[in-house]
Amino acid sequence: MIRTTLRRTLTLDAPEASGRPAHVSAASGLVAVGPWLYVVADDSMHLTVFPREGSAPGRSVRLFPGELPLEPRARKAAKPDLEALCLLGPFAGHPHGALLTLPSGSTAARHRGAVLPLAADGTLAGAAHEVDFTEVYTHLSREVGPINIEGAAVSGGFLRLLQRGNGDQGTDALVDLDRERVLRCLETGQGLGAATIRMVRRWELGRAGGVRLTFTDASPLPDGRLVFTAAAEDTRDSYEDGPVAGSAVGVLGPDGAPLFLDAVDAKVKLEGVSARVEGGRVHVLLVADADEPAIAAPLFEAVLEGVPG
Repeated sequence: MIRTTLRRTLTLDAPEASGRPAHVSAASGLVAVGPWLYVVADDSMHLTVFPREGSAPGRSVRLFPGELPLEPRARKAAKPDLEALCLLGPFAGHPHGALLTLPSGSTAARHRGAVLPLAADGTLAGAAHEVDFTEVYTHLSREVGPINIEGAAVSGGFLRLLQRGNGDQGTDALVDLDRERVLRCLETGQGLGAATIRMVRRWELGRAGGVRLTFTDASPLPDGRLVFTAAAEDTRDSYEDGPVAGSAVGVLGPDGAPLFLDAVDAKVKLEGVSARVEGGRVHVLLVADADEPAIAAPLFEAVLEGVPG
């Protein structure tokens, strides 16, 4: 079992909107760049930025105009459902790379993401620009059924997406998009098209507490491997939440083959991971979603024992 250490909770210096708590609750994607930790939440219109070290409060950066309702059911129906965050290397107009937020695609209202330019030190360097995922998600739905993209990471020539298949009939899959075609779409302001798709592979991750484990996030390693998180959430579909039996962290090889999977000791719904190699071992930062607006999301750290860096 993977031993986790709580580093902090994700408190903010000010609420994102009137009536909201001053913390991130539904953390769903995590990227560490330079001195910063970037987090997206699936119930928000903002990206949040935290110091990588210490426990100082973070701040919110708007991604989309407008405000979401405060009432939970109305908010759930209206939210963009940002479930993944990944780091892009340099491309035209973004000499120091960018962050890409990705929506789940689980309803027609959940097809817009955003790209944000970075400075050389990893600091945000400009406003967010909207990215339309409608075409690529519509095409993928014909391959895997109901779409629920939960993880994304650039690895080699691909932008690799992790599809989460909720319920016993759902499909978990690794989706490879052509990185160069994705970047050209972002350069020109086009939505991501079906021509970016290169390969779709289905996976079964097993069970925890009798509940299917399903993908929840991804983070790349320098050699092409992919660290992923998975959660065993007892829900029938990609819209409704359910009780969580446990979570795990795993590793896929450069070819997408599973290399490692182990449960974490904390009974939480892990939703975000950022991995790095240090001292010959794989270290991870992890965020969890409590599915409860009043509870601040935790940030954990762990080492993947038995996984060489």
